Amino acid sequence: MEFTKIKNSLECLGYIVSEFNHAEEATKYLSNQMSNRTIGIGGSVTVDEMKLYDALVSHNDVYWHMRLPENMSAMEVRKRANLADFYISSVNGIAETGEIINIDNTGNRVSAISFGHDKVYLIIGENKIASSYEEALDRARNIAAPLNAKRLGVKTPCALKGDKCYDCKSPQRICRNSSVLWEKPTGSEYEVILIHEKLGY
Repeated sequence: MEFTKIKNSLECLGYIVSEFNHAEEATKYLSNQMSNRTIGIGGSVTVDEMKLYDALVSHNDVYWHMRLPENMSAMEVRKRANLADFYISSVNGIAETGEIINIDNTGNRVSAISFGHDKVYLIIGENKIASSYEEALDRARNIAAPLNAKRLGVKTPCALKGDKCYDCKSPQRICRNSSVLWEKPTGSEYEVILIHEKLGY
């Protein structure tokens, strides 16, 4: 996939953009960018596949609820992640025109990528990219969300059928918050990491 259009769009919207052919290269780059800092990570299959946590935790204090320390609850880890110097997240969908979409359950990720950190890194595999905002939103709702629901083992229609969002009223529904970054939020530095691989959901 060619990243020229999306890279130009993101740079015009105020983002720093870095491009990598392989996830391993991006992991090494990110590990070298952060040392002796506090880092929060949002729930992310992409980050897990990249083995990024392991690369960072040796020389940073890293808070990620997918790797819980023995003495902390998932909620406490999420709170500490949201107060960290840097925050790392993948995305559920992004348009070539630059709109970045995330759908969340507890809201920790959509709040953290919007405010409060010195810098936010958004990691994007080529499978997350859509031509338009409408297609990116469709991807987030009807591809990423059902796959995440299935991964989490919830008994929602999207998880059981695996085909689309049913806008269900299940108490186990995971789609409870959403955010769209129309442009880079004011007050923090944002870097988008584009990777020429399929990563996450």
